Amino acid sequence: MSETASTRALVAVLGAGRFGQALARGAARTGEVLVWSRRALDFDHPNIRVTSELNEVAQAELILLAAPSRHAPMLLHQAGHHLDGGHLLVHVSRGLIDDDLHTLSHLIKQTTPCRRVGALAGPINVELLIKATPGAAVVGSEFPEVVDAVRVAIGSPTLRIYGSDDLRGIELAGALTGLLLVTLGYAQRLGLGAASIGALVTRGVAEVARIGQALGAGFDAFAGLACFGDLFAAVAGSDRPELVLGQALAAGATPELAREQAGGSIEGLDIARRVAEFGVRRKIDTPIAQAIADIVEGKLGNADAVRRLMQRGVGSES
Repeated sequence: MSETASTRALVAVLGAGRFGQALARGAARTGEVLVWSRRALDFDHPNIRVTSELNEVAQAELILLAAPSRHAPMLLHQAGHHLDGGHLLVHVSRGLIDDDLHTLSHLIKQTTPCRRVGALAGPINVELLIKATPGAAVVGSEFPEVVDAVRVAIGSPTLRIYGSDDLRGIELAGALTGLLLVTLGYAQRLGLGAASIGALVTRGVAEVARIGQALGAGFDAFAGLACFGDLFAAVAGSDRPELVLGQALAAGATPELAREQAGGSIEGLDIARRVAEFGVRRKIDTPIAQAIADIVEGKLGNADAVRRLMQRGVGSES
């Protein structure tokens, strides 16, 4: 075990889906990891221990929340009884929790005593964490010690962890990029060319940035790793379940079957209608969110979806 691994504090991972397990294996390279899971799991790793008792999670200073946003309210309520202001709580969710597009940090602060919170986002995937392939991610937090703790836990010479004090911006960029990744997979399956994909990605970033700025986020979060970097990685061929889900939808799968084919907990579909309706209330143009919401609800077919997006009136690029 390295000097870093022997000195860093215990790290806990709440949730043991595909990404939660990858986080645990990534953090196990630098020290001991405690994974909370309702299921019995065997990581076969000397640095990873599994528990089903939430009170044990309080032993760690840094807690990585890897549960889907739909399960987060109950889990955080239960975990909150064992946590205090000394804990650092960082989530990796791409979800938004209500029609007002509140982020998971809002929920964390409502249901737990934790105030030093953060969000991990960017082009970081299961393979990168497990195989330590070169890459980068960003942690949004108002507290530098939160960024430092994540950097110590999962950072490495090949995985660079950047920091941002725009927590809300990083959360919104990560969540709304999940929606764009579904859209990108959909477009790829329909066989749209490079020029069309380029236009879709560029205008998609502009759309979600408008939503983010209406909610108080800075534009930099959307121009950086949490949004544009993630989309660029996807275009370059990154293996992302959101792409698989979008491709399955374009092939005619139901949302339920598409989720099953993608093999992960994907939140982009859940937020599409919320984002579209938020745009209507705030008078913000959200054609991509509206199209995906209508596709998911069976209101829009492939040909009409392309026509709606590509035949819209053209204005300024800003």
